[in-house]
Amino acid sequence: MKRTERISAMEKILDDSNAMLKEVDAALEKYRAMQEKIEELDLYYGSKEWFRDLKADEEGKLPADLKRGVLSEDGIFDMITHNREVLADMLDLAQEFVHNH
Repeated sequence: MKRTERISAMEKILDDSNAMLKEVDAALEKYRAMQEKIEELDLYYGSKEWFRDLKADEEGKLPADLKRGVLSEDGIFDMITHNREVLADMLDLAQEFVHNH
C-alpha cells in the first residue's frame, strides 16, 4: 500500500470512529437516563400493585384499548434480562479493551 493510500485509509478509520463514538455517547447518555425507569419497572413487576393490576385485567376491569404489555409475565422479565445482558456485554467489552491495551 502506498503511503498516501495508507494515510487516506487511516484517516477514514479516524473519521468513521469519531462519528460512531458520537453516536455511542448519545446512546449511552439515553441509556443511563433510562436505568432509573427500568429499576422502577423492575420494582413494579411482581409487586402487590402489579398483581392487583393483573387481576383487574383478568376480570375485564381495564379498557379494551389499554396497552398492557407490562402485565404479561414475559414482557418485563425479558426486558430486564436483556438489560442485564447489555450491561454485561458493555462490561466485557471494557475489560477486554483494558486487558488487550
